[in-house]
Amino acid sequence: MTATGFLVGLIGEGITASLTPPMHEREGRHLGFDYDYRTLDLLELDRSPRDVGALLAESRDAGFAALNVTHPCKQLVIPFLDELDPAAEHMGAVNLVLIRNGRFIGHNTDWTGFRSALLAGLPEAGRDRIVQFGSGGAGSATAYALLTLGVRRLAIVDVLPERAQALVDRYAPLFPGQDVLASTPQMLSDDLATADGVVHATPTGMKEHPGLPFDVTALATAAWVADIVYRPIDTELLATARRLGHEVLDGGRMAVGQAADSIRLITGTEPDADRMRAHFLQLLGDDAALAAAAAGGRA
Repeated sequence: MTATGFLVGLIGEGITASLTPPMHEREGRHLGFDYDYRTLDLLELDRSPRDVGALLAESRDAGFAALNVTHPCKQLVIPFLDELDPAAEHMGAVNLVLIRNGRFIGHNTDWTGFRSALLAGLPEAGRDRIVQFGSGGAGSATAYALLTLGVRRLAIVDVLPERAQALVDRYAPLFPGQDVLASTPQMLSDDLATADGVVHATPTGMKEHPGLPFDVTALATAAWVADIVYRPIDTELLATARRLGHEVLDGGRMAVGQAADSIRLITGTEPDADRMRAHFLQLLGDDAALAAAAAGGRA
């Protein structure tokens, strides 16, 4: 890092097609910085995820200012950090490591990215009773965001019930005045029928995993639907929900939100989230822009 420049990286597996580098670089340059963002793909480097500590040290020695961290290193990186932001500690996951005076400081901008996405994209949405599908890394972030927003009852659904219960066990003590529980097949029908909104945080709907994660007709008409999937930006879930009259929030807003929050922490300068959103849709292609326009800006 120099007075006007930032060298930033992304550590993970299969990340060469990530949209994070171009988002960071363009916005960093809009902000007046010489901003260089590089991918450190474990597969291309022939490195094990267990090498994340060594990669941190190598990046520090090479002059990196920060590193984003993605699958499968968000938990593995924690033992190598000198300091951990309280939210990242609560979540047990880090997606951003700042390098300051040789020290590694861990943050998580996934949860803040989703939080800001929900507030900006569905500002009037009810948040009393929420059902969430998925309790992996992304689900951990969205659940934490929802609970910080004061959701009274959060029912978590997962194909692996023990994973949903583990997330409940992690968060319930942190939010004692709120009802955090693992939903069961017997409870799910009532949970969906009475939900103010549903958050989908599983791979279902990606190009490689087509389909619907749940029966959208089970929702009350006023319920909203948020998806974390953004390739495609207009998933089958969102298209179905919109057709049935539900307000929707696409996964691109979380992707942009976490990137914007990372840039703010790295540079100390406020990025332009709307400008980043427009660039993100441009990177996805014309179909994404058309889908966003068709949804009134909320796709």
